[in-house]
Amino acid sequence: MGAGDLRERLSFQKRAAIDDGFGNPVSGPFVEQFVVWGRIQYLKGGEGVQAARLAGTQPVILHVRASRQTRTISPDWRAVDARRGTIFNITAAANMDERNVMIEILASSGEASG
Repeated sequence: MGAGDLRERLSFQKRAAIDDGFGNPVSGPFVEQFVVWGRIQYLKGGEGVQAARLAGTQPVILHVRASRQTRTISPDWRAVDARRGTIFNITAAANMDERNVMIEILASSGEASG
């Protein structure tokens, strides 16, 4: 995958920890951490993917370049397509090629943000 394939702007966000008034940290709103170029690959086929679409969710794989920032992405984060505003809830992020070039992020849209 070359640089020309990374045509989408993806904002990666994680929840801020806020004080509940009693000194306890609780989950707050999502806060943008960084924006990078990436590719959104919509998944099709397969029984599990078809069942997810029937439930109103769309599984995707987000491809981004590996960097110090993108290596910190975890399942408690979310990604937002900066152009369309689509929110993707992240399921897993991994360096699939094991060469530290690209990070592949399994995510889905169309469901409530946890």
